Amino acid sequence: MGSYLSLSAITKSFNGVQVINDLSIQAERGELLTLLGPSGCGKSTLLRCIAGLAEMDQGSIELDGVELTSLPAKKRDVGMVFQSYALFPNMTVYDNIAFGLKMRGDRREQIKGRVEEMLELVDLSDKRKDYPHRLSGGQQQRVALARSLAVEPKLMLLDEPLSALDAKIRRNLRMELRRIQQRLGMTMIFVTHDQEEALMISDRVCIMHEGRIIQTGRPEDIYAEPNSSFVARFIGHYNVLDRQEMEAVFGVRELAGSTYAIRPESVKLTPADEAAPHPAEAYRDSLGKSTALIAQGKVTEITVLGSLIRCAVNAGGTEINADMLNDGSCFPIRQGSEVVLAVDPQNCRNLDHGGAIGHCPSYQKNERFISLSGSRATAR
Repeated sequence: MGSYLSLSAITKSFNGVQVINDLSIQAERGELLTLLGPSGCGKSTLLRCIAGLAEMDQGSIELDGVELTSLPAKKRDVGMVFQSYALFPNMTVYDNIAFGLKMRGDRREQIKGRVEEMLELVDLSDKRKDYPHRLSGGQQQRVALARSLAVEPKLMLLDEPLSALDAKIRRNLRMELRRIQQRLGMTMIFVTHDQEEALMISDRVCIMHEGRIIQTGRPEDIYAEPNSSFVARFIGHYNVLDRQEMEAVFGVRELAGSTYAIRPESVKLTPADEAAPHPAEAYRDSLGKSTALIAQGKVTEITVLGSLIRCAVNAGGTEINADMLNDGSCFPIRQGSEVVLAVDPQNCRNLDHGGAIGHCPSYQKNERFISLSGSRATAR
């Protein structure tokens, strides 16, 4: 039995420029699948192809066993919500939600029952008589969502529906959207360039780059196991280092592969003085030997990100980002502070071969910052 939604070998060009390049993906019934990528990667164009609003150069689309490729948009049974709310300004909330049902020719009592159900679903029952100009942006987007859901499409497409809202409303509405999707068991394709948004609400995420899907998986898997330097930088703000940088920063040689990724939250910092506990003490093998990747550097920038503090550290001429909880437990740190960095090798991914680097470095090979003597590292 095939997938509920199947896109096969989709290609689309504009004025000779290929926007979607031989792309194939599948979605299961009741799944929320997110297309995540930077602006211009083709994700919105792909959504328009699914909806029938843009004609493909080649490829096929099948939904619930029905071939959609040759069908016009109005016969595809697909709902779509855009970034712009596109509400009718001269209609009340009730009439906006009822519009599609009226156009379909539903009976008055059916329309009333369905609209009441949608008003309750999006928590706007008390706004039924209001006009769009009296609603907040978040409320207007909920009306747009309710209007699309009212006709019970087989598939919902959402093209960056939350990007025009302020941060607090966006956070609240994304979770409300997820609640609605799960309650209805609706299949949704969600487009965004916001990594946090994609990780929070999706069953699966497809990373798009230059018209292709370059990685697909559960949010937690993609975050933990990026398959390329692009995904590592885009999805998790990883520190991405080549082999020469690994040697310059950590003194590590003879590594397999050529590109490595370290999450900023995996970089532990302590002051570079003898009185401070050394971060390498957290990483010891069964024999008590430290396995940590060790470096020394200077803090060049400090950014407060709400619950996190991100420190940019110049180590061996390479910038390394380290994230610490902003809970008062971290040591006093200032721009210009000399620090020691420690990374568990199990948290350093080999992007060429997958998995952790699986290598215990010889710190004696580091000419700038060398081996552990007892529990301390000594600088030369």
